[in-house]
Amino acid sequence: MSFQIDRGLFLSDFIDSHAILGVSVEADIKEIRRGYLKIARRLHPDSCIASGEADRELAAQLLSKLVNPAWEKLSQDKARTDHLIVLKMKGQGAARRPSTIEVLSSLAQQLLSASNPEHFYSTALQDLSNRQYEHLDQACELIAQISELNLAYLIRREAISDPVGVPKTKTFASVNSLKAGSQKPEAKLETLCDQYYRRAEGFAAKGNYAQATIELRDALKIEPNSSRCHSLMGMLYLRQNQPTMAKIHFTKALSIDPQDERALIGKQRLDPSAPSSSKDKPTGKSNATKQTPSKPSSGLFGGLFGKKK
Repeated sequence: MSFQIDRGLFLSDFIDSHAILGVSVEADIKEIRRGYLKIARRLHPDSCIASGEADRELAAQLLSKLVNPAWEKLSQDKARTDHLIVLKMKGQGAARRPSTIEVLSSLAQQLLSASNPEHFYSTALQDLSNRQYEHLDQACELIAQISELNLAYLIRREAISDPVGVPKTKTFASVNSLKAGSQKPEAKLETLCDQYYRRAEGFAAKGNYAQATIELRDALKIEPNSSRCHSLMGMLYLRQNQPTMAKIHFTKALSIDPQDERALIGKQRLDPSAPSSSKDKPTGKSNATKQTPSKPSSGLFGGLFGKKK
């Protein structure tokens, strides 16, 4: 038995593993695992509640040919990171050429123009995932709808350029206000780099370091001399036990801003004997207490992701 899905992100020989597991494209590994276990319990022969033999066979096929391979891909760090990179590329490509994207489901169409796409996406996804494997003969249709929803969200999230190729620096809300006919953008606009950095902080705070790293790489393509991006990247590498890469980014951050607090703390964690600031000099007994940054109260990352330099 084969399952053919040719909508949303499944087009162009791509398998939308997030859609199969009914989880957000921004889900961390814990959320992905919860989604997988929920589906596996429903479909596994030992716990499947399907009454008919045909339904039990369909459940087993869905589990072995769709669900288990999706979990295998997203449960491995490298494979998940590669998958997320492809997702981002597809979102960027679709955002550049929205007229070439065919969206059939009403939810995905609504998401493309929703005033609060993040909330709409989360709510709609939750509803679809709750029903995803309830009626097994409808599973592929619901997977397709979720994949279209994922694609629509990636388009909204990326917001790379307007129809004439001018980079967008507006938030979702300001873009929609302009589309609605407003002549004035919102007073405070969020740059594209700000968006990547904000998402990276969110992912890092949740422990989703792979996705946070991807967001920061994109931010640094836009602003390569951003000390806050380099210092946060250093912390991510430090958290993943890659001290060499962490040191490179901490050093870069401090070359841009010698007082970057996160970079100072990270570099001291790498080398406790090093001075806490590039300006540290033996000027008296009070210098040590003034120049040494305080230790975060809730671990290495405690309270640091929210700091913007």
